[in-house]
Amino acid sequence: MTARQTGILTIFFFYILMMLGIGWLYYKRTEKLSDYIIGDRKLNYWVTALSSQASDMSGWLLMGLPGYAYVAGMEAVWIALGLLVGTWANWRFVAKRLRILTEKMGNAITLSSYFQNRFKETNARLRVISAIVILIFFLIYTASGLVAGGKLFSSVFSMNYQVSLTIGTLVIIGYTFLGGFMAVCWTDFFQGILMFLALIVVPTVCVGKVGGLGVTMAELEAFNAELLNPFTTVDGAALGGLAIASLLAWGLGYFGQPHILTRFMAIEKIGELKNARRVAMTWVTFSLIAAVLIGMIGFIYLDGSLNGSNETVFIQMVETTFPTIIAGIMLAAILAAIMSTADSQLLVTSSALIEDLLKVFSKKTYSEKTYVWLSRGTVMAVAFFAYLLAWNPDNSVLDLVAYAWAGFGASFGPVVLISVYWKKMTGNGALAGMITGGATVLIWRNLSGGLFDLYELLPAFVLAAIAIFLVSSMDQKNAVNMDLEFDGIDKIHE
Repeated sequence: MTARQTGILTIFFFYILMMLGIGWLYYKRTEKLSDYIIGDRKLNYWVTALSSQASDMSGWLLMGLPGYAYVAGMEAVWIALGLLVGTWANWRFVAKRLRILTEKMGNAITLSSYFQNRFKETNARLRVISAIVILIFFLIYTASGLVAGGKLFSSVFSMNYQVSLTIGTLVIIGYTFLGGFMAVCWTDFFQGILMFLALIVVPTVCVGKVGGLGVTMAELEAFNAELLNPFTTVDGAALGGLAIASLLAWGLGYFGQPHILTRFMAIEKIGELKNARRVAMTWVTFSLIAAVLIGMIGFIYLDGSLNGSNETVFIQMVETTFPTIIAGIMLAAILAAIMSTADSQLLVTSSALIEDLLKVFSKKTYSEKTYVWLSRGTVMAVAFFAYLLAWNPDNSVLDLVAYAWAGFGASFGPVVLISVYWKKMTGNGALAGMITGGATVLIWRNLSGGLFDLYELLPAFVLAAIAIFLVSSMDQKNAVNMDLEFDGIDKIHE
């Protein structure tokens, strides 16, 4: 290992120690399951905003999206635009209502328990099925983060990929195991700040070295003018409405992401949601723009030399530009992005297994301390299975994220969005939407050609919403009276 690699590794080591320190701090404060899963609804708006966005974006923001922009140019803008609009819509139309209703309806601390309470079901079918969906798709999603971690350590320190994967997995397990939700949110808060700084600093410095943004764009145009055209592929073919719709459709996924929705449920004061939305939108706007620019600037800055390793463009720009200490801090931002999402996913999956499966099926009641330790144990178990899924170094971060994002967006998105507005929605309608959305994603993804080239999230989301309305409309005899829960909800100010 070179002196530079040793220096960067030292910075990583101290950064990881700081995250573990936060985990240990909240380990001492975690006494009951609601503390471990949702922090007893004690988040301020800064932590709510930054932790939600950091957990949302994951390692793909510094690896997957820049890598896509590196090979596709301005085509990547459509994904960024879809995510930007989706983020705003989620904060604007879901956050307040979900926060109010989850507390009103039995103080639900997981998305699955909210589904059961919202439709006042005496059986646990919605709770159990949604917990199973969480388990399946979060294994894939968590694996994407572990793949990104493996590629980071492997690229920076010339390590074997599987060794790198093991190190990254152990780090993430450490503080999630210890501190639960509050440790995850506070580490995500600091990691969100670090990610933001890295995303702004790296393209700014690199474009300056090239000679300015104008020079960079001129060189891109000289190499291939199609890189600057958002309506064509790099080969010059028209991008087409189907392709643009697929890229924009990423924004629909927000309504169904449990690790993001949990942040809405956990904010302490409803009146602070508006401030949280402003902070979140500022963060995500600049971050998405910067991520696309990193890929495009990187193509010129690195002379198009990555040859299939396009997802390491940010890493290579940092490695070839900054002195050791600064490089270590900038590269730690990738580690931050990976950790900030994987920890949230592990925690939500753990809560689904304990709160929504064990408590439902077990005839034995345990103490709060025992439930906390059981949750910690499931964090380790879920991480292990995600680790196995991530073992192949040829896995694409963006492909894995796209699959899991569509799964959650279609299974839960229409159910959540419609349930917080339509009082007459029924449990059978919710079940129909959940099954239709999830099944469509699984089937559509394995088909190709023509209409089936459309990103599976869009058709799955639409079909799930139709299923909810049709089944609920035919099932009004089972509709529950929601007048009390919905009364005055619009008059409560953010």
